[in-house]
Amino acid sequence: MADTRGFLKIRERELAPKRPVALRLQDWREVVDPADPALVARQASRCMDCGVAFCHQGCPLGNLIPEWNDLVWRGHEREALDRLHATNNFPEFTGRACPAPCESSCVLGINQPAVTIKQIENSIIDRGFDEGWVLPQPPERLSGKTVAVVGSGPAGLAAAQQLTRAGHTVAVYERDEEPGGLLRFGIPDFKLEKVLVERRIEQMKQEGTRFRCGVEIGRDMTWSELRRRYDAMIVATGATVPRPLQLPGREHSGVHYAMEYLSVSNRTQTLKRSNASRTEWSEAASGPGPEPAAPELDAAGKHVVVIGGGDTGADCIGTAHRQGARSVTNLAIGRKPGETRSEAQPWPVHPTLFEVSSSHEEGGERRYLASTVEFLADENGRVRALSVAETGFTEHGREPVPGTEHLIDADLVLIAMGFSGPESIEDPHFPLPFGARGAYERGSDYSTSLPGVFVAGDAGRGQSLIVWAIAEGRAAAASADAFLTGSTVLPSPIPATARAFS
Repeated sequence: MADTRGFLKIRERELAPKRPVALRLQDWREVVDPADPALVARQASRCMDCGVAFCHQGCPLGNLIPEWNDLVWRGHEREALDRLHATNNFPEFTGRACPAPCESSCVLGINQPAVTIKQIENSIIDRGFDEGWVLPQPPERLSGKTVAVVGSGPAGLAAAQQLTRAGHTVAVYERDEEPGGLLRFGIPDFKLEKVLVERRIEQMKQEGTRFRCGVEIGRDMTWSELRRRYDAMIVATGATVPRPLQLPGREHSGVHYAMEYLSVSNRTQTLKRSNASRTEWSEAASGPGPEPAAPELDAAGKHVVVIGGGDTGADCIGTAHRQGARSVTNLAIGRKPGETRSEAQPWPVHPTLFEVSSSHEEGGERRYLASTVEFLADENGRVRALSVAETGFTEHGREPVPGTEHLIDADLVLIAMGFSGPESIEDPHFPLPFGARGAYERGSDYSTSLPGVFVAGDAGRGQSLIVWAIAEGRAAAASADAFLTGSTVLPSPIPATARAFS
């Protein structure tokens, strides 16, 4: 696999350079420059000929990482692309938005920095699109069966593409004006440019997948009516209900959930680039562009406070910087994570580590052990400050320590504490109850108590990673295909034992 002595000759973990902070804050383009092919090949050569490739265990998709590392090192990029697509419908999404549990499981990571798997993945798929190797794969014949997929996030898109390629007629229903879910409206362009989403949607359209946008199931059409129209359904609506923060003053103007803020920003950038090509978009992204649809959600000139230390919080930080925030403060209720693995999270477990994202590099202050106590407003009912105390740990859990309260200026507060689960379905003829984890109840094969109805992604798993969403979309598609035809040749990346706990 790759160079059998590569990990001995090249011990450094090399990453492609990021654009300078002062430059990237002036636009919305991706932060990281494309990696030099020679650098990528060197890093691929570090992949070891492992007896057991634990990166497979770390990746829910079962990506064939050692195989495409070897092909990249040998210069066989097109073959590497085939191996990449064998397990992953959208490697350009995972390569940019996944926290890479595969790298945490890399055997080399025991005593050296892990192989740069994400970077190599991005290089393969970007080269594939640049060379015109990524083409539509329409089915050779149609099955005569119809499938409705509700939700066009990564789980829904993966399920739809798999089922379309299997020969079924698939329609994807999306309540937003364009498909993509959080890929389009939740993740900022500097992390995932929307041209990457749009070109995949176009590929799927050419393969035969149909998209019905601006249609909300439960409002424009009942769930039971949709079920009657199709032979099978896959519910992939995601976990969109934000985790609440019920504190005094929560009702004040200027206190918002993170997705309210990010969706407005992403829609603003969509208006800015309109139907421009990728080159035109790169140029247009440098300009000031139109004002957001909701000025209250523009961070320009404001003291911004982001509550929550995860990826969504970091996305809010980077967005606020680009909008010209006066200051940005990030509050996390827990302790600052360590910079190395703890004994409780040994290799190959994906550890909780202190991470500095590109957004954190761009400025702002990060505070740990910070418990918000109250939102304070001015005479007009608009938030002006937060009362914050030090977090203490008691037998009842985490609680503010009395006497440690202090004020933080805040004109815009963004709550980025994650999601509690999917929205409830109010249709007596379509009973889809919640399970123990607060997501829709389903079996180990993603089926529900309603024959022909399957649940995939965060809607059935709860808030999780993009790589899990794609894996579950593929697995649910295999189960739906078997339901429709009696058998399936579609791959299912997640073993039944893992599904039972999803």
